[in-house]
Amino acid sequence: MTHRIAVYVRDGLLAMELGIVHRLFGQAQSDSGDPLYDVFTCTDVPGPVRTDSDVRILVERGLDAVADADTVIVPASDADYTSNGAVSTLFDTLSTQRLASICTGSFVLAAAGVLDGKRATTHWKSASRFAELYPQVLLDPNVLYTEDGNVLTAAGEASGIDLCLYMIRQDFGAAVANRVARGTVVPPHRSGGQAQYIDTPVPQTHGTSTADAQEWALSNLGAPLSVEDLARRQSMSVRTFSRRFMAEVGVSPARWIVAQRVQRARELLENTDLTIERIAHDTGFGTATSLRNQLAAELGVSPSAYRATFRVGG
Repeated sequence: MTHRIAVYVRDGLLAMELGIVHRLFGQAQSDSGDPLYDVFTCTDVPGPVRTDSDVRILVERGLDAVADADTVIVPASDADYTSNGAVSTLFDTLSTQRLASICTGSFVLAAAGVLDGKRATTHWKSASRFAELYPQVLLDPNVLYTEDGNVLTAAGEASGIDLCLYMIRQDFGAAVANRVARGTVVPPHRSGGQAQYIDTPVPQTHGTSTADAQEWALSNLGAPLSVEDLARRQSMSVRTFSRRFMAEVGVSPARWIVAQRVQRARELLENTDLTIERIAHDTGFGTATSLRNQLAAELGVSPSAYRATFRVGG
């Protein structure tokens, strides 16, 4: 028997996410060519559903169609960005089904209480609001997807691909998932998490009592830097400087220096052909090994993997 997947859509559906689910699961076949999944779309009230583009889709099935579904997937809606996500009566009929969300579809699962006490993720741009609305959820904003019991969540649109491939791999094995990945021209597994995609610009430093020290440090990231050096540059004691820095920037001076070095390394990996060793030297990490360890800790990927993903014109 095929595995039945119900895709629950709402007004403002992100059409790409609906296409991801149908395309990936729809390609999964047995060695003899038989389909392994039956994927269908449902909504609260059958009829036209607005998408985030200039087209509408006609959804013919209502919530009664999910009663015998093995998996229910909730894609995002553009309404998620302006509201908390309405709780659907869909969840009144679910019991043991596997549940999954893509991007801000996690808001719907959280609003229904499905994620209480569970590890979950959502798009990094919405992570702060999610954490504020649903403190009972164990939010991890740095991963591509999560699995906790029978509930899975994906961070964003593209990570919905990662999640679908993971579920196929769990259901029918790596060989099937790899065939689907090749057919879709995507890697069967992506390294790292969504931390590598988060834009972390250098904060504005003007107008603060530690601004001179910050600007000096940014001009000398390749040199050894200590809190004592920054405090001396600002003509303050280490204790006073550290206290003011924490109040103004929100992190310790040492942590801030590491963050700026990582940011500079990211820029050099994206925009130059400098070797990993040279970038490590120019950003103050000293050795390629130190840079690799730091990027793995901060972004979940190696310098070479980051460059392969983000190199401008590469």
